[in-house]
Amino acid sequence: MSLDAEWRLGCVDRGFFYQQNRNIVAHGIDAPAFAAFQAFAVFLNRKRLFAGWTNQHVQQVLRNHAQIVLHRLRFCSSVRRCKFDAASSTVLFPMLDLSFVRNNLSAIEEMLRNRGMDPKAVLGDFPNVEAQRRQAIKSAETLKAERNRLSAKIPEMKKAGQDTAQLVSETKEMRSQIQDLEKAAEEYDARMTEVLAGIPNIPNASVPVGKSAEDNVEVRKWGTLPKFDFTPKPHWELGEQLGILDLERAAKLSGARFAVYWDAGARLERALANFMLDVHTREHGYTEVLPPYLVNSESMYGTGQLPKFASDSFRVPHGEKDLWLVPTAEVPVTNLYRDEVLDGHRLPIAVTAYTPCFRSEAGSYGKDVRGIIRQHQFQKVELVKFARPEHSYEDLEKLTHDAEEILQKLELPYRVMLLSTGDMGFSSAKTYDLEVWLPGQKLYREISSCSNFEAFQARRANIRFRPDGKGKSEFVHTLNGSGLAVGRTWLAILENYQQADGSVLVPKALQSYMRTERILPRTLQ
Repeated sequence: MSLDAEWRLGCVDRGFFYQQNRNIVAHGIDAPAFAAFQAFAVFLNRKRLFAGWTNQHVQQVLRNHAQIVLHRLRFCSSVRRCKFDAASSTVLFPMLDLSFVRNNLSAIEEMLRNRGMDPKAVLGDFPNVEAQRRQAIKSAETLKAERNRLSAKIPEMKKAGQDTAQLVSETKEMRSQIQDLEKAAEEYDARMTEVLAGIPNIPNASVPVGKSAEDNVEVRKWGTLPKFDFTPKPHWELGEQLGILDLERAAKLSGARFAVYWDAGARLERALANFMLDVHTREHGYTEVLPPYLVNSESMYGTGQLPKFASDSFRVPHGEKDLWLVPTAEVPVTNLYRDEVLDGHRLPIAVTAYTPCFRSEAGSYGKDVRGIIRQHQFQKVELVKFARPEHSYEDLEKLTHDAEEILQKLELPYRVMLLSTGDMGFSSAKTYDLEVWLPGQKLYREISSCSNFEAFQARRANIRFRPDGKGKSEFVHTLNGSGLAVGRTWLAILENYQQADGSVLVPKALQSYMRTERILPRTLQ
């Protein structure tokens, strides 16, 4: 595999890439060569040859020793041997902690602009608040040292019969000043924590820069688009005519963006969930889990839903603490290991769960008002992985293919899109969307998002592992994807398998679950 191919697969750390991007251009080192240098640098770091090095040290190497670096790259000819350590280095590639943001503020601002966000709105008065925080801490420490020095004199003065009243008064005043400074530092800390919590993950170097979904990149397509000798109908018409989808009664029960499934429609939903779980557990090696559908705020914070996306979720007041209806099984499943240290020999851990998902769809007024594309409640089979940093991008490819295989077994045509910086999720470092073809609407629609969050969620949820089962722990990398969204798979089957007589064929993979080969029209009761 070429260096360029290695780089495009996202095998290099993206935070450090952003930080040094201008240096690469300025000093004539192309991106693939720099990716290889990163891998080589971390390889040496693992060998303890880079102990204590900082980003500034490496930057100096780039400036002054470019030729030596490139010479060493030839020595480290197999990038494959050392690329896997790149994302996990704790010395060269810090994540979104305070020191990283402070030392790489311009790179963070550029990243936010690439994500379509206003740096000023996200960061606020970050530099000044941070400077005030550091000054408060420094002043408090200085006063503490002076107070300790003066306090040490008091016993000696008393022993010598000298008056200590003024000195005692000074130390008391200093104590009050120290408390005020420490309180101010705590307030600045709280403001800094709030800012840090609102900064999204840094996109992987392989993610295309773009402003919206229009800039997403098609990776591949699968399947042949069905041909009809009649005009194909959208699923909301088919569901009503088949007597299996009742949106009118759902609105009576709960309001807009809810659905009632009848008879074969309900059985198809259940069949799809069982089929997906069977494939993932029997063929792909996932362990099934049934988590709670209500989670606490700590869980929502861990995966990145809080605080930024509180308005997109359903909050349930419960005593002194809030609970939240799960927006996706990603939240409870990822948080299963919150505040735990995993044995590195267990990784990767692959878990799947079938749950209802609840979303307020705030900000989506007027979008997808017909049918069941965008619902307040829908069912989904989720895939979650906890991976070693050096293998997480391999695991992302595997997880994506696991989700794709469901579509392939159902013979539903789809395409895989690599999301641009302007379209990817808050917590994600890299995302593939699977988009299924809907002939009744003549377009592709998302049916799964498969993402690598690297250590972003693990830092928030404090999920660590010990690489060799012992020694210093590191943050895991978390990944997840829909495997698949059941409702959207349901409607994709109706639209792709519809027949001229108004019936819908059941995909072969589901016939044993449905115990029929065809869904026939019936009168809605």
